[in-house]
Amino acid sequence: MKMTIAAAAVSAAALLALGQSAAPRKVPEPGIRFEPKSYLCYRAPAPPVVDGNLDEEAWSKASWSDPFIDIEGGKRPKPRFRTMVKMLWDDLYFYVGAYLEEPDVWATLTERDAIIYQDNDFEVFIDPDGDTHHYYELEMNALNTVWDLFLVTPYRDGQPANIHAWDIRGLKTGVFIDGTLNNPADKDKGWFVEIAMPWDVLKEAASPKSPPKPGDQWRVNFSRVEYRVGVKEGRYFKAVDPATGKPFPEDNWVWTPTGLVNIHYPEMWGYVQFSGRTAGRGKDVFVARPEEKAKWALRRIYYREWAHRAEKGTFTSDLKALGLADRDLQAGGYLFPPLIQTTGSLFEAVYRRADGGAVRISQDGRTWTESPPSPKDPPSKPPAEAR
Repeated sequence: MKMTIAAAAVSAAALLALGQSAAPRKVPEPGIRFEPKSYLCYRAPAPPVVDGNLDEEAWSKASWSDPFIDIEGGKRPKPRFRTMVKMLWDDLYFYVGAYLEEPDVWATLTERDAIIYQDNDFEVFIDPDGDTHHYYELEMNALNTVWDLFLVTPYRDGQPANIHAWDIRGLKTGVFIDGTLNNPADKDKGWFVEIAMPWDVLKEAASPKSPPKPGDQWRVNFSRVEYRVGVKEGRYFKAVDPATGKPFPEDNWVWTPTGLVNIHYPEMWGYVQFSGRTAGRGKDVFVARPEEKAKWALRRIYYREWAHRAEKGTFTSDLKALGLADRDLQAGGYLFPPLIQTTGSLFEAVYRRADGGAVRISQDGRTWTESPPSPKDPPSKPPAEAR
């Protein structure tokens, strides 16, 4: 069975109603500065053949991302192996290519929608409209086995959100291994991933519900789960920590860190800006948008509201009670301070602009922007009382 996004949202709404009566939950803050990566995604010169081989001319024109770092940021050790991604797009697909350096390429899972991160894997996360809700997750291992999910909300927001029965219709994936799979007798160089995700599916969570236009920005992140392995009787196994007798915890390496071991913080993901230029034919400039600073200021309020409720049993409209300094909440172009309204179990914070536009966040973590009101057309003739 395939579940539509609309059906998933209805199911999640019912779960949220149940969750609101549960004990107050904690929503940890990331603990690192808000510095998401950015990437300029150019149009593909020609549709690449999706086989995992990135030697095609189309990919040669696309730039590699910065190497991945630990999900917790610079306070953690540098990853043992290098990981990078490239992106392209055309009228039909969003293309992702990835390189994963790996001396021991192994994989075990072969059934679609198995829990792929139990193997070493590569993961893609896409939030088209940047509201932190209704986003996509795709995971792959070196056997080209896929797990695709649609998430109504991040797990922290009180709902079991992954919809296992949902598939990306028309998805194309490929893997190329520079070495040999599941063979401990040699050392490998790594593996490559190639993905084509159709806009016909991705646009369902976009606003407006359409493929991106040149200049549009989507929130995207990439993750790599990596286990330490050993060899026994000619086969790989997850290495065991002699101090605990249990397998070593996996490493989590990402394009843009979230500051904690949880990739489901869409507000910390990177920005992909789509260009109308063909890759290799000129360059664009990434444009930082002021509303993103306003969203982040409101997100700081969101974290502290949940901490306040966990401690005091209620939300608060008092900014001082949240322990945030004025400098934590500054957002150029918006009227300071942001305003908060609360009830016993709900809150909404808003940052307004002088022109009537606004950015908002609610207790469920969703953010949204409001455009300034359109100016009304002047009357064609004066009202009767003025004549």
